[in-house]
Amino acid sequence: MSIAKDKTRPVFPFTAIVGQEEMKLALILNVIDPKIGGVMIMGDRGTGKSTTIRAIADLLPQIEVVTDDLFNSHMSDYELMSDFVKNRIENGEEIDKTLINVPMVDLPLGATEDRVCGTIDIEKALTEGVKTFEPGLLAKAHRGILYVDEVNLLDDHLVDVLLDSAASGWNTVEREGISIRHPARFVLVGSGNPEEGELRPQLLDRFGMHAEIRTVKEASLRVQIVEQRSKFDTDPYTCLLEFQDKQDELKNAIILAQEKLLGLTIDYDLRVKISEVCGILDVDGLRGDIVTNRAAKAFAAYQQKDHVDIEDIEQVITLCLRHRLRKDPLATVDSGEKVSQVFNKVFGYHN
Repeated sequence: MSIAKDKTRPVFPFTAIVGQEEMKLALILNVIDPKIGGVMIMGDRGTGKSTTIRAIADLLPQIEVVTDDLFNSHMSDYELMSDFVKNRIENGEEIDKTLINVPMVDLPLGATEDRVCGTIDIEKALTEGVKTFEPGLLAKAHRGILYVDEVNLLDDHLVDVLLDSAASGWNTVEREGISIRHPARFVLVGSGNPEEGELRPQLLDRFGMHAEIRTVKEASLRVQIVEQRSKFDTDPYTCLLEFQDKQDELKNAIILAQEKLLGLTIDYDLRVKISEVCGILDVDGLRGDIVTNRAAKAFAAYQQKDHVDIEDIEQVITLCLRHRLRKDPLATVDSGEKVSQVFNKVFGYHN
């Protein structure tokens, strides 16, 4: 497969990213199963958060959409299809399809609710009786990735809107008694620096996973990261060719995992133990249980297994639970460490 040189701006290859394994795994699992509920990436400045998120979107295989549809509608899946397309199918109209790259939408910090959700042209609706909808960022992000940098600085109301759409898979816009809804199923990725303020616990809990990243301390790794970046900036196409096989390999692994996921099971006794861990950790609600089950299945599918085992749960449970623990300002143990300790105790696991 050759690299097309007509791309305006090459994207740094995902498989060339050194370190930050936690963040990379969380993104891959959310791409395999978007129902995990997105990922919150907290870490130091300049640790490649944005680069990694753009790289995963660029890695993904193209998706099939209805031509000239504002919402990237799926050809046959009703859950991923806008009402406009459904009406056309019910009326027996011919539907054309086209392939597009997986949408990667950046949400700017100063975005208004209209810009995010879209707007209804009230004047046209009243004078001509036509529902005219100007799609927002949620429509553009459907079946793709919506990335919010500095999510801890975003208006709480907007974060609520994003999380509601991500959870329900739909966005509804209502104005002056007129209502329009459209599918908005996307992987929500937030990033931020803890020094710039924490996210409210009830909002943090809505993110499926929470990855923490730190600046690499090891000198040889830092040199490798700098060299990799310099090589890409100097000659991006040669760098892309160098990693093409690895990129294709990972892309195929994700496609296979998505197919495998459908028939994958997790035994009852393992599900009970996951819930036991959540209970001991005093995790509010059942979101932690659900996400851990989903993530463990996605990880097992990624490993091409037929059943979830203890190792799969161990790989994901910290990512799924660490942000759901109640903050104790006097605690000396890191929340991730606490999850591991309880996991080892309940599962009797020692790696």
